[in-house]
Amino acid sequence: MKKWWKRAGMLLALLLIIYLGVKPDMLVGKPGIKAESAVLMDMNSEQILMDFNGSEEIAPAGVSKLMTELLVMEAVINGDIGWNDLVNVSLYASSVGGSQLTLKQGEQFTVQELFEIVAVYSANDAAVALAEHISGTEQKFVQQMNQKATQIGLSEDTQFTNSTGLSEKLLGPNRPMDIQGQTLMTAIDACKLARYLLNNHPEILRISSQMQVSMHQKGMYMSNTNWMLSSIGGPYAYDGNDGLKTGYDEDSGYHFVGTAERDGKRLISVVFGTDTREGRFVETRKLFNYGFSGSK
Repeated sequence: MKKWWKRAGMLLALLLIIYLGVKPDMLVGKPGIKAESAVLMDMNSEQILMDFNGSEEIAPAGVSKLMTELLVMEAVINGDIGWNDLVNVSLYASSVGGSQLTLKQGEQFTVQELFEIVAVYSANDAAVALAEHISGTEQKFVQQMNQKATQIGLSEDTQFTNSTGLSEKLLGPNRPMDIQGQTLMTAIDACKLARYLLNNHPEILRISSQMQVSMHQKGMYMSNTNWMLSSIGGPYAYDGNDGLKTGYDEDSGYHFVGTAERDGKRLISVVFGTDTREGRFVETRKLFNYGFSGSK
């Protein structure tokens, strides 16, 4: 009897593939996730399709730059800054650690250049320079980040302490002394933040989906840190993926907030705390396959 049911299931799967165009990798059940936490959301309905430790706090590293990106875009829309404005690089911005462009104190770049570098390459020096340009100091920018978090309904478990998500030890020797503490975020809040950003500024996808960005003034080209972009190809590429943000912290691991759209259905995924760079994309694929299969 068991063999008969097994054969019938295999036959049904084959018919779905042939007649309905369902891809084999979409015929999945609820996945087991190898990460600290993970969340999957249907963006249109805001329904949480999967929640694995989604309310646990974690150091999100570069994922927190989604809030930095949001505030930059709002500052442009409000007329506070312009995309072609020149941004001065401060001593502090030039000396932050982690992923950066080795920007030099006194150099100038446009808001547009630095924003694209933050969105695609997650450069910390570019993020600090933008924060200081918008608010005068990073401290004031952080206040805006937390105010915005409250406004859009993020929980009290999510707290921003700087514009980059870096730990204190990576902020460099020139950080302001009142920039202290570790940014913390939950996977649920990261998902809500991404949804708010995509709903209110869908043009972010045009930037986040670029394979590469350049800084002509420095003759530099930076590749996108999102290996799941459908345009990139390779073992981690996922059909329909066009964003959104990676992060890494030596203590909390590798993170990824992803989004993909198929047949008018857009999903937002959050994977926090995998052991390897590749792992965050492997786990995200599981979530996407589950979501696009109908979340059975």
